[in-house]
Amino acid sequence: MTSIQQLLTWDNPVFTAYVIAAAVTVLKVMGQGWMTVWRFQTTGRGLASPEDAAKGLLNPAPDPSQLDLDDYVDRSRRMHRNDLENIPAFWVAGFLFVLIDPALALAQALFYGFLAARAGHFWAYATARSHEVRASFYTIGSLIVIWMGVQVLWVALT
Repeated sequence: MTSIQQLLTWDNPVFTAYVIAAAVTVLKVMGQGWMTVWRFQTTGRGLASPEDAAKGLLNPAPDPSQLDLDDYVDRSRRMHRNDLENIPAFWVAGFLFVLIDPALALAQALFYGFLAARAGHFWAYATARSHEVRASFYTIGSLIVIWMGVQVLWVALT
């Protein structure tokens, strides 16, 4: 049996694959927030809270219309919320999956498959593709996380 200390080292390619996937998704979550800010800055609309429309260094000429719903800004906000609803589950399930010492090819397929599914979801949402297209990418990513969770649970219970 491999110890946890051996599994959580750079010598373990499964751990390295997980760290790469986790780091990319961290950048995705954080980048999506900045994308929302950028979209507001380019449109001047879509602020989320009344206090955001107060006069300040970054908003020297506030206007009540800045609080009006703007789909371009809100779409980014919804994408961010979707990331926050899905990516943390990947971080947990993926980390626990590393601990069951899976085969490298399987781990890479799952970790990088999740990344590909989230990239597809981003593309579909950002370009306003149909719900069916977006949901297909969501489903792939979700099933990957569920599968890892079930495998971890199976190993823990047997």
